[in-house]
Amino acid sequence: MARHLITSALPYINGIKHLGNMVGSMLPADVYSRYLRQRGHDVLYICATDEHGTPAELAAKEAGLSVADFCAQAHDAQKAVYDGFALAFDYFGRSSSQQNVEITQHFARRLNENGFIEERAIRQVYSPTDGRFLPDRYVEGTCPHCGYDKARGDQCENCTRVLDPTDLINPRSAISGSTDLEVRETKHLFLLQSKLQHEVEEWVARHEAEWPQLASSIARKWLTEGLHDRAITRDLDWGVPVPADTWPELAAEGKVFYVWFDAPIEYIGATKEWADEDPSTRDWKSWWYESDETVRYTEFMAKDNVPFHTVMFPATELGVREPWKKVDYVKAFNWLTYYGGKFSTSQKRGVFTDQALEILPADYWRYFLIANAPESDDSSFTWEHFTATVNKDLADTLGNFVNRVLSFSRKRFGDDVPEGGTPGEAEAKLGEEIARLLAEYETQMEALQFRKAAAALRALWSAGNSYLEEKAPWLEIKTDKDAAALTLRTAMNLIHLYSVVSEPFIPATSAAMRQAFALKDDTATWISEAEAKSLTSVPAGTPFTVPPVLFAKLTDEDLETYKERFGGTAE
Repeated sequence: MARHLITSALPYINGIKHLGNMVGSMLPADVYSRYLRQRGHDVLYICATDEHGTPAELAAKEAGLSVADFCAQAHDAQKAVYDGFALAFDYFGRSSSQQNVEITQHFARRLNENGFIEERAIRQVYSPTDGRFLPDRYVEGTCPHCGYDKARGDQCENCTRVLDPTDLINPRSAISGSTDLEVRETKHLFLLQSKLQHEVEEWVARHEAEWPQLASSIARKWLTEGLHDRAITRDLDWGVPVPADTWPELAAEGKVFYVWFDAPIEYIGATKEWADEDPSTRDWKSWWYESDETVRYTEFMAKDNVPFHTVMFPATELGVREPWKKVDYVKAFNWLTYYGGKFSTSQKRGVFTDQALEILPADYWRYFLIANAPESDDSSFTWEHFTATVNKDLADTLGNFVNRVLSFSRKRFGDDVPEGGTPGEAEAKLGEEIARLLAEYETQMEALQFRKAAAALRALWSAGNSYLEEKAPWLEIKTDKDAAALTLRTAMNLIHLYSVVSEPFIPATSAAMRQAFALKDDTATWISEAEAKSLTSVPAGTPFTVPPVLFAKLTDEDLETYKERFGGTAE
């Protein structure tokens, strides 16, 4: 079986993420990782918190903490939420780790040796009051385009215009609030991406046909516009330090690498963090170095991260002139909106992941988000859509099927899977249909088409309901007890099948369904075509229990409560 390296976009450290962040990277990566593991592949799923950059420093200042303490606490808080969503990372690291520092500095040295880094003098805002140069986001003021008085020096969040700090009206320091600002000359390191343009183009050309159109079109757009040399250092107190053995003057000034330079390298750094926990059995380098023939690397991210992962980070890897693994497949997502408007971390608009878990268990959210993943275009979260999906697919189609089959069988036949009856035409027809739908589900999962995979899974659940309605064991029991036993036993086998194949989407519910049956040596990780057709994995006489209600139906009162708390519109 293949070795699969999987990464999802690193969640930024400043605050709990919203549902759009979850469905745009981490959750689909988890679903895919779980599926591949079930199919017997060797999988390594790596993620981490992205902890450098000006927002981390500003958030720490607002919280009254050192940046190191703030990031440590925020990392633990985010990890707790991801555990609540049952994200099965092999390792969830931190970009502030020593491993990332060492590998980032190694990359920088190699790029410099190969002629792809240049030291340049630039003019930058300086605050005498703060005694430091101010990165773009440390300068605030009034936007010259829309008049928003809290625009940052890199962009106005209100009108989204890209800005330079000198564009702002009445600029001030975001640290002290001082308006006593000057423009002085300072030196920074630039990555000469322009010299790598043709190499990146050739690399993208070899891969883009396989990528989703969203990923390939974004990469091609950036390449068509041309790669520009980019400053990769900043004047911050928190970040990967510029190594003094290569750039002593900049190191003495306290320069650190730009967050977008070190963050993608953290995928490698986090893998080394994982390996360093158990170096006798884990080899981090075999996943990343000289691994083109042995590892398939898949990245998951929202569309705003695509340029960095399809153009900028590959440029860095190419310039290092070492055989580091580059991405094979980029699964890019559009936006999940909230009633058609943007989720916003800064403006607290929309549902955030910790709030979601306060309301309902993770499987409700996991299924809804993947079944409505913004793959081909943006998709909108509304409470009406969420409630309807939960009630129809989870409560009625799956939950009600499990409950009525097991409850009715226990009432009429006791606590063991009933004996009697010989499978006939209806069971053969059902087996063929289940095998066909399972093959469709596998095809869509292999293709990373999550909405289509969810539709195939939903169809599998629906097939059980159709069989039950056709056979009507509540009527069969009146005239042919063996026929009713056969129907219920077949339906119980469907429940076991559902417990296995639904696990990537709804792991907790899948575990509850599987645990309903006291099967000896139940080590099934997947269902073969033959098993799908025969539906005999749970034999007569197997003890079973009726689990609690798998999914509670949401009421109109619930809907109104959610809308009142979070708002029923985008604004």
